[in-house]
Amino acid sequence: MEVIHLWSAPRSLSTTVMYSFAQRDDIEVLDEPLYANFLRVTAVHRPYKEELLSKMESDGNKVVKDIIYRPGNSKYRFCKHMSKQRILGLPEDLMKKGKRFILIRNPLDILPSFDEVVPPSFFELGLAELVCIYNELCEIGKPPPVVDAAELQQDPEATLRALFNDLEIPFQPAMLNWEAGPKPIDGLWAPWWYKTVHKSTGFKEENKYPQPFPFSLYNLLEQSLPLYNMLRRHKLLAWVGNEIVPRESAKVSVFDSVVQGGDSVWEGLRVYNGKIFKLEEHLDRMFDSAKALAFENVPTRDKIKEAIFKTLIRNGMFDNSHIRLSLTRGKKVTSGMSPALNLYGCTLIVLAEWKPPVYDNEHGIVLVTATTRRNSPNNLDSKIHHNNLLNNILAKIEGNNAKADDAIMLDKDGYVSETNATNMFIVKRGRVLTPHADYCLPGITRATVMDLVVKEQFILEERRISLSEVHTADEIWTTGTMGELSPVVKVDGRIIGNGKVGPVTRQLQAAYRKLTEQLGVPISNYLEA
Repeated sequence: MEVIHLWSAPRSLSTTVMYSFAQRDDIEVLDEPLYANFLRVTAVHRPYKEELLSKMESDGNKVVKDIIYRPGNSKYRFCKHMSKQRILGLPEDLMKKGKRFILIRNPLDILPSFDEVVPPSFFELGLAELVCIYNELCEIGKPPPVVDAAELQQDPEATLRALFNDLEIPFQPAMLNWEAGPKPIDGLWAPWWYKTVHKSTGFKEENKYPQPFPFSLYNLLEQSLPLYNMLRRHKLLAWVGNEIVPRESAKVSVFDSVVQGGDSVWEGLRVYNGKIFKLEEHLDRMFDSAKALAFENVPTRDKIKEAIFKTLIRNGMFDNSHIRLSLTRGKKVTSGMSPALNLYGCTLIVLAEWKPPVYDNEHGIVLVTATTRRNSPNNLDSKIHHNNLLNNILAKIEGNNAKADDAIMLDKDGYVSETNATNMFIVKRGRVLTPHADYCLPGITRATVMDLVVKEQFILEERRISLSEVHTADEIWTTGTMGELSPVVKVDGRIIGNGKVGPVTRQLQAAYRKLTEQLGVPISNYLEA
């Protein structure tokens, strides 16, 4: 009889794999035969510990010799093992005899459901021991196949066929399905752990959008994810720049175009009550900017949406959140300016943060005028929403030095363009004025507010605005995704109006707030889809 050992961490679909193996007509199955020995030797608590120790062999040596490797009538014997149950003192035959493979699963998927019976911990997760098992098998010249649970769910037949090719065992199609309900092969701990798998009849594809990640487990995630990736890198298939990683691990290559030359486009998105406001408009602008810069191999709109929603759901961010969405030209084969060096396609970055509006929209903000002029279309068209923000940063430095919230930037002719981060509106004698978008970015919030100005029955003028008109305005506000509508109460030492937020500003703030409550792409729709 040939023994097949499966080593895995808890909650990694190991029981599902056990049920799959049990469908073969040439095999017998053992569910965690080393469990009682593990409980006897360690001090860990389980609600069924005493019952298990009374009914199951707890001497590890006897388990290996008399149960795992005992004679049998079937061609194969399948043993499901948890990695943490491989403790000191077990016979060497456990690792040297038979066939074996390792089953891994992303800790992002393991941890949210882990504490149903046992509080999650680095020890209970067992990934460190799983890496040790892999390394030990490699050292003795028997590197095991590594199977990712995600691949099993996406394409079970192809994944199992590849595994059995590695194990040199014929595949049986019966392994793809089984009847729902408890099984005679289940360990007595099944009522605590197997409720979900008892409902299964096959390898169910994982939900496209998972549950929010509990951030109380963030430190454990950071500890365990490198171990998962260490095992995962031995797979033939890998996705770089297309996965969710802990914030501190969110990095791009030093050869990425955004590092080499600020060669990237970006958008800011805001989440209101489970919906992303103006998502389609932001994606339209991103694709336009990428086309203007001649990006190649740009991800599809659906791929970008999927990345956004997965990131939000993982973080549990459904309100009062901001997304910095960046698309770089991608990684270069060597350092240099030329896009001809970009052969890998674009890099997509989704950075979601808990971030309320960044300005004081209740009492107002203070601006100064910067000496740094806004770029002319002769040099770099501001309609391209690019990441090369040095022009704006220089103006922001002037604002910081003046202890102001932001800095107004003028065009080459001395007319007002925008601030270093937002578009501008002024009110003068009942008329709402905003600069032409010749030198400034035609912001999406700007366009939304322009529509609201008309709907609220104010007169709107888009024209050149001089700095003196700003200094003598009745009201001023700025617009942007990060700040929404931000009242301005002082510019260059001049009090605007009576120094308080004006009535037109208040009315448009309320109209904008109502709009964010009504509009947006609901995250739940994508979950259901």
